[in-house]
Amino acid sequence: MQAESAVPDDDAVPELLASSVSDDGAAPEVLALAKVVARLRTEIASLEALASTSAVLERAKGVLMARRELSADQAYEALVEAAARHGRTLMEECWITLGPSRSPRAAEAAPARVLLASTGSQESGSVFSSGRYLARGNRAGDVRAAAGGADGTRRLLAALAGRLADARTADHVAEFLRESLAGPLGVDGVMIYSLAGAGRLELTGHAGVDQDVVRQWRDIPPLANIAALDAMTRQEPVWLEDAAADAERYQLIGGSSGRWPARAWIPVAAAGGPADLAVGFFRGRPGPFDTHARAVLREAAALCAGPLHAVRSPLSVPLDQEVSAIQAVFDALPGTAILLTPLRTPTGEVEDYRIEAAAPDSVDVAGRRGKELIGRRVLETYPTVAGTALWQGYLDVLTTGTTYVGEPFSYQEVVAGVPEQSTYSVRATRLGGRLVVTWIRHDVTQREARRLASMERLGNLGWADWNLVTNTINWSDHVFAIFRRDPELGPMTLEELPAHLLPDDLPALGADVEQLLGAGAPIDRQFRIVVPDGVRHLRIVAEAETDAEGTPVEVHGFFQDLTAQRDAELALRESERAVLVQRGMLQAERTLAARLQHALLPTPERSMDLAGLRVDVAYMPSDSGVNVGGDWYSAIELPDLSALFVVGDVAGHGLDAVGTMAQLRFTAKGMIVTGSALADALTRLNTLLIHTPPDGFGTSATATMIMARYWPQEQRLSWVRAGHLPPLLVRDGRAEYLPLPEGGLLGAGFASAYEEVSLRLEPGDHLLLYTDGLIEVPGESIDRGLDRLARAAVDCVAGERSEPLARLVAALRPGRRDDVCILDIHLPADRAPQGRG
Repeated sequence: MQAESAVPDDDAVPELLASSVSDDGAAPEVLALAKVVARLRTEIASLEALASTSAVLERAKGVLMARRELSADQAYEALVEAAARHGRTLMEECWITLGPSRSPRAAEAAPARVLLASTGSQESGSVFSSGRYLARGNRAGDVRAAAGGADGTRRLLAALAGRLADARTADHVAEFLRESLAGPLGVDGVMIYSLAGAGRLELTGHAGVDQDVVRQWRDIPPLANIAALDAMTRQEPVWLEDAAADAERYQLIGGSSGRWPARAWIPVAAAGGPADLAVGFFRGRPGPFDTHARAVLREAAALCAGPLHAVRSPLSVPLDQEVSAIQAVFDALPGTAILLTPLRTPTGEVEDYRIEAAAPDSVDVAGRRGKELIGRRVLETYPTVAGTALWQGYLDVLTTGTTYVGEPFSYQEVVAGVPEQSTYSVRATRLGGRLVVTWIRHDVTQREARRLASMERLGNLGWADWNLVTNTINWSDHVFAIFRRDPELGPMTLEELPAHLLPDDLPALGADVEQLLGAGAPIDRQFRIVVPDGVRHLRIVAEAETDAEGTPVEVHGFFQDLTAQRDAELALRESERAVLVQRGMLQAERTLAARLQHALLPTPERSMDLAGLRVDVAYMPSDSGVNVGGDWYSAIELPDLSALFVVGDVAGHGLDAVGTMAQLRFTAKGMIVTGSALADALTRLNTLLIHTPPDGFGTSATATMIMARYWPQEQRLSWVRAGHLPPLLVRDGRAEYLPLPEGGLLGAGFASAYEEVSLRLEPGDHLLLYTDGLIEVPGESIDRGLDRLARAAVDCVAGERSEPLARLVAALRPGRRDDVCILDIHLPADRAPQGRG
């Protein structure tokens, strides 16, 4: 292989090509494109020279690693020290090191490689060609063979270094690693990530990994639980050897843990810099990496530093503070926008533009998007703009500072595999010495028309235009529907509109139209029109466009049908009015019922002494609702010196409940005073309720009641119940409910029977009669309420403390959703049986 004797200098190539083009009289835009092509060729040559230099260095490091049992970093330091000691360049020292170990073929290729490294020219049959790459691919067998024997590790790493020298892409690096380490260490998958901006990870290379996994994990946003990023941040390897524990700490890159139960992420750094790459080794067999395997993987990753950094794109443009601020604004903007810096020739002419900031939605013809465009040139990303009116518009904006707004142009793009013709407009504005360029897409397809029609239908509105100069009117289809007008008749003129209005609305709308047509004042007015199916409530919103003298020449606006909304508002008002009337009636009824209840049931402020007993009464109406309940009590001393105690609860609320309560209270008292037994009294009260409905007809009222009579000489209390809750006896610090005798609900049926039972009161006893409002809680069983009352009664009622009922109610804290009536019958310990003679 021979290198050409005369190779132009890198910097001279673009000028040579440009001069040859200009000599032929080519247009300036062609010259600009030629310079781009030449510069790209120069960059490719520079990259190849850099790759060749890296290949020689990596091979020399591998030789020293095998000879002296050095690590990759130690081998590099040894080469640098030897070059300094002998006064040679680093590359000369590398070739001298490789001299005894090279094959004849490699020795023949050495001069060509030196020439490549110095001139950047491209030799015939370079490593970029597939044939030569396949020839060098035979070294995989050498690497696998090197793994055996006592010095297997050194030979393995040396052979791997030789293979990595041939790598031209990160995928090559990943494949060489996988092939070299598959046999010795069981590595069957490799993924290489590079650190992008803001902590984002990009998949640079991979081998042995399914394409589905590659697509899923190609780009990783900045996350805190990514092992590859953790390895780069901590500057040390991350060993994932326990699938269950690792899954809790990290999101496992590369798929499920079942396929690769053991993984390792090793950071890779450029010389003297922080780690910006991470190599992931995936092993199919379970179990941790032993000390030997970890050392080999570290050395293998270190060998990748040179090749990986050599093949990465050198395109990066540092942003100054102004560009950074603009980029921050672009990041928050919808749509497309880029910031361009002009690149000038030595004579000051603009030959290209460099993209220094880009909005996320900006895309070039190669599919690069957003920040991927930064650092690239316009003629690379949008080559078709050369020589167009847009290119000249950029130059005019830079020269004059005027804003450029280009004419819409058609462009065919492929969306989801389907060619689609779109129309674009470009706008450019000067910002200092740069250009801010934006472009929009004009979608003129029928989809936009359907969207507009759907919006009109959903909003029950339609647009209208009036050209006052030509006296032409345009209506959308929905305006005809709003006015119930046949489209064949055409739009209605402004002069025709008053004839359809209700007379009451004509003056206000007429004044608005005069202001619109005379002074150009916008209007927003509701009015009513008469149509064949009745009266419609409409709204007009319109504004005028004026000429240079301020005279309106065109009116744009819309009509909206508010009939359904107005009907709903009227119905709501009527409903509110009915609610207010009903509430007033209920409030008046409550007030009346409360007065009647207070007159019928005066609640004593102090304890009462009846037949040697001390009696306390508490009555509390409910906190909610506007109706008064039917809870009631009676506590009187009878002519025979006994005492009568009654607690009842009439179903329902309001005046009917109060009336039934008064009827039961006075009737029960009268029957007992006239000598009726307790059970007989309940039987007659049951018959009374069945035959006397509260409203004079319909269903009879129902009620619960408990009635007790106390004979002081015997300290005996007899009682009966009609569907009521059991009395609670508090004695000697214990509370228990009395067994319930037979007794059905009053007013429920003729077959109800009532049983009378008795008990002897002991000094210190408390007997509580109460209504269900004291214990009932919605959604809770009655047993829980009874248990709660028993516990509270022991704490609050037992003993001789004052105001026991007040403490009891405070302890229970019922929600007062229902009326509460409590009667506390207490035989003081210091009182002997007594009565009136």
